[in-house]
Order: sequence, then C-alpha cells, then structure tokens
Amino acid sequence: MNIILMGLPGAGKGTQASEIVKKFPIPHISTGDMFRKAIKDQTELGKEAKSYMDRGELVPDEVTVGIVKERLSEDDAKKGFLLDGFPRTLEQAEALSKIMKELDRKIDAVINIEVPEEELMNRLTGRRICEVCGTTYHLVFNPPKVDGVCDLDGGKLYQREDDNPETVAKRLEVNVKQSKPIIEYYDKEGILQNIDGSGDIEKVTDSVIDILDNLK
Repeated sequence: MNIILMGLPGAGKGTQASEIVKKFPIPHISTGDMFRKAIKDQTELGKEAKSYMDRGELVPDEVTVGIVKERLSEDDAKKGFLLDGFPRTLEQAEALSKIMKELDRKIDAVINIEVPEEELMNRLTGRRICEVCGTTYHLVFNPPKVDGVCDLDGGKLYQREDDNPETVAKRLEVNVKQSKPIIEYYDKEGILQNIDGSGDIEKVTDSVIDILDNLK
C-alpha cells in the first residue's frame, strides 16, 4: 500500500507513522531522510540538492521531485511506502501523480490527521526545556513536579523561541495555507481520509489502522 501522511505541526504525525510501520511492512519515508540518503549516496540529484543547500537556497522542485522518484523506485518501497513531508505544494502533488503513473502504481490513501488549531497551540507552546541538562517537559502532557523547575537537577526551565505563541501561530497559519490546496486535490481524487487527531493517541491509531486494514 502506498500512503501519504498529512497533518499540521503538533498533530501527531510522527507518533502515528511509527505505529503504521510497526503494523505494516512498509518504509517510513520523510523528505529529510530522502535528501540525506541522496546526498550520502552521492547521486547526481543528491549532489545538486547539496549545492543549493550549501548556499542556503531552497532546493528547486524538479530536483526534489527527482529525488522522490529515485527513492520510491528502490526495492524496499516497491511493496508500499508511507510518505511524510511530501508533497508540500499542489505542484508537488501533481508531480507525484505523474511519478506514480510512470512507476505503474497509485497512491492508495492520504491520511490527514485533523486537530483544532487551539489544541495545536496548546501542544506546541507547552514545551519547556531545562537550561542545565536539556531535559524536555510539557506543561500538559509531561509537567515538572515543581512549576518551572527541572525534576532532575533543579535547573530553570525555559521556552524555546520556536515554541512561543506568536511564532507557533505564524507557523500554523503558513502550514494551513500551504496544505489546503493539497487536501482539496486529494479530496477530488477520492483518496483523502480525514482522521480526528484530538482524542487519545491509541484511539487515533485505531482509526488509522482501521482505514489501512480496509485497503489491503
């Protein structure tokens, strides 16, 4: 089965991806992993991508799409894959459809984990880190015994700039705008499966696995 996993930051994609690959013998392929592998293997596209990255520039779509095609053509992905972090634009979604046709395959389902933005804000702004040992806490899911103090060494807990409400709100706004046309594209294709990601992790996993079981 060939699956795309979607969801806004904080929706729990990483958790669900790990559960999916435990249940089904398919590789979890993220954009970052693909780039790192292509660069490590020194493929022509990997070298080209690295040249852009070394200059601090965005890697053009044609290079990214080429790397995706190379990765999906490898032996471990021939029986299926879980694609995470791609496509990020409508153009990439259309390019992926062309890749799948060229490989004589198809995307079976696009799993979109939906969580209300208010809850995502709580998840993403609740992280706190010990300035001494680096231990990570969460005000809701894994709070310290004493507010603002590390359980292990008494160090002061701080909030990363990336986790402050203003930064998180902007990040979510950009992601919502970016993902909307992709979601609409796959909805028209009839393969979009929206999952409520606001409940217990186990219930979310059960919903995802149930969808994938019905694809087999």
